[in-house]
Amino acid sequence: MHTIIYDSDSFSVFQLDWEHAADARQDPRSPHGGFEIVDKFARKEIFLEGPIADGFRQHVRNLMEASPSSDDIDEFLDGFSALSRQNLHAH
Repeated sequence: MHTIIYDSDSFSVFQLDWEHAADARQDPRSPHGGFEIVDKFARKEIFLEGPIADGFRQHVRNLMEASPSSDDIDEFLDGFSALSRQNLHAH
């Protein structure tokens, strides 16, 4: 499943969930999937999965507890833009 969880003029964040049969057998409660962060101005995207996605999820939860503005969220996401090396290409 591909769900948009944030969208602003600067960024979009998608949560991707899927089942990995081997992982699900080990721990069916374990989250599977990742996050795609799209920097609209830089025209770049980054995909986070595994422990990095788990850390991102926790940072987002902590951020949301403070009732952030969209500028606060964009500033948080901008920190991930430096990690992106994947340019977006329209098809």
